[in-house]
Amino acid sequence: MTTLQECHIKTIKDICKSFDNQPGELINVLHKTQESFGYLPAEVQHVIAKELNISEAKVYGVVTFYAFFTMMPKGKHKISVCMGTACFVRGAEKVVDALKKELSIDVGGITKDGQFSLDCLRCVGACGLAPVMLIGDKVYGRIEVKDIKGIIDSYKDQ
Repeated sequence: MTTLQECHIKTIKDICKSFDNQPGELINVLHKTQESFGYLPAEVQHVIAKELNISEAKVYGVVTFYAFFTMMPKGKHKISVCMGTACFVRGAEKVVDALKKELSIDVGGITKDGQFSLDCLRCVGACGLAPVMLIGDKVYGRIEVKDIKGIIDSYKDQ
């Protein structure tokens, strides 16, 4: 377990305090903390558990249950490919393979420069646009393998 800097511990404590250190506010605290740090490693979860006076196991259980939370750092540009039925049938797997090749990372990975991370989602609810890819909050529908390089290149200077 790595040690958090005092300024980071203070940030986490301030977030917990903004929710009155109420255990029932755990999800809100986790959202705000992830917003601040980008992810929720074990060290951060430990401080949250202590501040809310709940077990680390409970915090970990919530972090791992909800797909929104992550214990791993993500890239500046978070890429997610929908693997729901419609997207899968319409070639999402080929899109993922093209992204892996273009970025030289596996699903769950982050590029060496920290610019991109790649994940898969169960469903984004845009089945009519299948296959669908998200970069941050931007939705790309009807993605084809030939589109991947141009889309990725458009984010490289941002």
